[in-house]
Amino acid sequence: MDDEIFEQRTDLSQLSKAVEQIKAAIAQIIVGQHDTIELIIAGILADGHLLIEGVPGVAKTLTAKLVAKTINAQYSRIQFTPDLMPSDVLGTSIFSPKSNAFEFKRGPIFGNIILIDEINRSPAKTQSALFEVMEERQVTIDGQTYKMQEPFIVLATQNPIEQEGTYRLPEAQLDRFLFKIEVKYPSLEDEITILTQQHQQTPNDQLSNIQPVLSIDDIVELRKKVKGLHVEPKLLEFAAKIIHETRNNKSVYLGGSPRASLAVINSAKALASIKGRDFITPDDIIATAVPVLRHRIMLTPEKEMEGLTPDDVIHQIIKKIEVPR
Repeated sequence: MDDEIFEQRTDLSQLSKAVEQIKAAIAQIIVGQHDTIELIIAGILADGHLLIEGVPGVAKTLTAKLVAKTINAQYSRIQFTPDLMPSDVLGTSIFSPKSNAFEFKRGPIFGNIILIDEINRSPAKTQSALFEVMEERQVTIDGQTYKMQEPFIVLATQNPIEQEGTYRLPEAQLDRFLFKIEVKYPSLEDEITILTQQHQQTPNDQLSNIQPVLSIDDIVELRKKVKGLHVEPKLLEFAAKIIHETRNNKSVYLGGSPRASLAVINSAKALASIKGRDFITPDDIIATAVPVLRHRIMLTPEKEMEGLTPDDVIHQIIKKIEVPR
């Protein structure tokens, strides 16, 4: 009888197996960073774009590249630079003497998993070229619309410290990222393991040993299962209260939008499914609220001068709201 009561409504065995295989494959090369990897997988399952931030040398790009290699999909990498033009990203129309007409040559943005390295190194003109494709999954060139093939995921990296030759990302673009994932320095134990592994590393290329775990069809199917996860009305209210409080908090100049509310719920579903549950809990909402909101809220100048961070304010807001039981 008890087994019937607690029987899962959604079969997540395929998803759980795939997540473990992805984690195991990445662990062959990346030491630690378990939270980062879990958030990247959750973001992919929640159909969101991801901004990965960290100082140079903490394997941001390598981690994103490894996750991409575990999915059998079209992958491309774009290195953003100050002289990059929108046509270098989206593509351009070129005159063909053979057909005596202009033909559209697709840019590197056309793919399934797009890694944009150092996204804050290109000016506003190039950044704005990403607005339509990130939100609507389509590109409009010369009045012609080109749809992106699903899944379409942008994984972007940036360095928060270096300001030379960088540009602040527009708020409208930041809002299009589901998560802002902050990659920290490794612990002492992890750093010793990194040094040991590199010292003992064999000449063969470890990257070539990473095999795809999921296909495009698998991603589409798993996303449907994640989207169908059960959410109690009181948890929807809990998420809404967190976002609403960001708009009424004295420390916050710009709060979260309804897009942030949807992002919290969708990513909480993905996180729950990764943990093998077909329902979300308050802990899932709390765990996703910080990466969902840290790039969407703006603190008042006074609070920034005091050294307060968006993460600090988000934690304060969550503590103020009664957690549903």
